[in-house]
Formats: sequence, C-alpha cells, structure tokens
Amino acid sequence: MVLKSILLVEDNPQDEMLTLRALRKVNIANQIDVARDGQQALDYLFRQGEFAARAGTGLPTVVILDISLPRLNGLEVLERLRADERTHLLPVVMLTSSDEEKDRLRSYETGANSFVRKPVDFAEFAETVARLGIYWMATNEPAPEKRD
Repeated sequence: MVLKSILLVEDNPQDEMLTLRALRKVNIANQIDVARDGQQALDYLFRQGEFAARAGTGLPTVVILDISLPRLNGLEVLERLRADERTHLLPVVMLTSSDEEKDRLRSYETGANSFVRKPVDFAEFAETVARLGIYWMATNEPAPEKRD
C-alpha cells in the first residue's frame, strides 16, 4: 500500500500555518511536508541536495504549489516537473493569491491540474483548503508512479 502524502510549497508562514490547520481540521492525517521556495521543492521531489536522504521514497500524492515563490517561482517549478518523466503525471494544484488571468492561463498551459485562488477570508480559505485535501487524499485515484 502506498502512503499518500502532500507537498505544500508555500513561502508565506501565515498561509502555511492556515493551510496546515485547515487540513488537520478535516482530519487529513496524511504526512504533509513543506518546501518554502521553488528550488527546495525541486530538491525534495528529485531527492537531491538536502533531500538526498529521501532516495528510494515515493512522490507525494499531490503538490500544492504557490506561484509567488523565492528562487524559482511556482510556474518554473511546474515547468520542470512536467519536463521530467518521473514527475510529469504528478498532480499539481496551484494555490495562489494571484488573480491574474495570465497566471491562470500559463498554469494550465504548463500542465497544472487545478488553479485555486486563495480567498482573503479565513473561513473561506479554510473551507477551500479542506475541500482540496479531501479530494486529493480521499477521492482522486492517482496515476501509477514512474520508477527511477
């Protein structure tokens, strides 16, 4: 049995805390790892740099990815994930405060599975994140993982 996990890529500590709280509130007990910039997310997913010890571990079930990130932005991360055979089917949800149509369009053109705008209101934000967690952890059937 494959353990389902989430990779949250978020550089804003408050949004990270709210996302984690919302997921726990709806009893998402799966492992949730956090990367705080785009390069750290790639290192985690490709098991390199500080995450080289993850060699032999599987990919997360879903990546929740912000667009505005330091070092590499979320769209650059998404591009690299879609270009690599090991991660090109990995579900990626863009969870962002951007309301720019060009960001939404580019996200989908690059291969995002979903584009969700972060609501400003906390209760609405918590509800949105909870629905994401339930869908990706309990409802969605992931594609089979490619082996290294």
